[in-house]
Amino acid sequence: MAGKLNARKVETLIEPGRYSDGGNLYLSITPNGGKRWVFAYRGAPKPGSKNNRYEMGLGSAGPTGVSLKDARDKAAEARRLLSEGKDPLTAKRQTEKAERTIPTFGAFADEYIATHKAKFRNDKHIAQWETTLGDDYCRAIRPKSLNEIDTEAVLAVLQPIWTKTPETASRLRGRIENILDAARAKGYRDGSNPATWRGHLKTLLPARQKLTRGHHAALPYDNLPAFMAALRARQSLAAQALELCILTATRTSEVLAAEWTEFDLDKKVWTIPAQRMKAGHAHRIPLTERALDILKSLPRVGPHVFPGNAKGKPLSSMAMSMQLRRMKREDITVHGFRSTFRDWASEQTSFPHETCEHALAHRISDKAEAAYRRGDQFEKRRKLMEAWAAWCDAKAGDNVVRLTSSPKG
Repeated sequence: MAGKLNARKVETLIEPGRYSDGGNLYLSITPNGGKRWVFAYRGAPKPGSKNNRYEMGLGSAGPTGVSLKDARDKAAEARRLLSEGKDPLTAKRQTEKAERTIPTFGAFADEYIATHKAKFRNDKHIAQWETTLGDDYCRAIRPKSLNEIDTEAVLAVLQPIWTKTPETASRLRGRIENILDAARAKGYRDGSNPATWRGHLKTLLPARQKLTRGHHAALPYDNLPAFMAALRARQSLAAQALELCILTATRTSEVLAAEWTEFDLDKKVWTIPAQRMKAGHAHRIPLTERALDILKSLPRVGPHVFPGNAKGKPLSSMAMSMQLRRMKREDITVHGFRSTFRDWASEQTSFPHETCEHALAHRISDKAEAAYRRGDQFEKRRKLMEAWAAWCDAKAGDNVVRLTSSPKG
């Protein structure tokens, strides 16, 4: 056929343009020197369009690309499909889709989190995604291929926790929806997203109970001794972290990010630097004997008191919450133990209001704040925390001494 290409021409042609080999096959050269094979043909216009001209890429040309012979073979197959009334481009896409390996939900979710870490607010946010999309919540769908995830599969994950932990369930639904949207964009799924709320899951799941802002489910203080006994029976690092958190009435981040340099075990003091405190002031915490026992039992393998799996990183921000989950205590939260402490201090002791507020590192009145900066009522707080530790350590049936008069000093 006149004007046909040959291997030498394919190799030496450099001028941008399109060079015909006949039979609808062209060598296309871009301005930057890229070469590729194109099959150009006419077909039925797509709905809503008058265009009936189509191009199908057959691969790059050159020493490391598709050879002239292979390009001609592909063009011949495309012409055969046209002769049978079939669209070559549609057939190509169907073949590529069939040949593509569809990843599992678990593998794709893990890859998505790793790829998008930069957009998350902080390490805690990353840990929340990892936990909710991991085996603890999504065990039923992680082994499934992305194109196998349907409404029934999503409901199997959400229904067990929808009314128990509505906030977590709602966030998990949104994250599953996000993952499945990304899977569709990558060509791993077709059709609607089974995790969509409006117009879909909203009709299948009951309206979730909204939490009051600032509320954290707390354990009644009368139930604390039994809980502490169960917690101490656990041997995990997360269990020790949670116990220290309860004994010191601190926040999750304050415990998990704690470093050994903050502790003076001889003086029985833990000083949290200002930059790690919510109120922006350094916070001294008197350590009880039980708190000291926990700290002395821990190996020093790095700067962090509770080291994580990653070198130089502390335990995951979700570690203590997951400890509660493993104990089947999804009815309470880690932060709620601060409320447990405050309720106990108000109802079972006569320690002054300011002393209890200082123990929680709460911001209080300007006058009290000035007093806090001068002396922070440390010795009063030591007696308060010793009384708290005694309450935590009480055995079932014990008569716990309740302070009914203001302690001195």
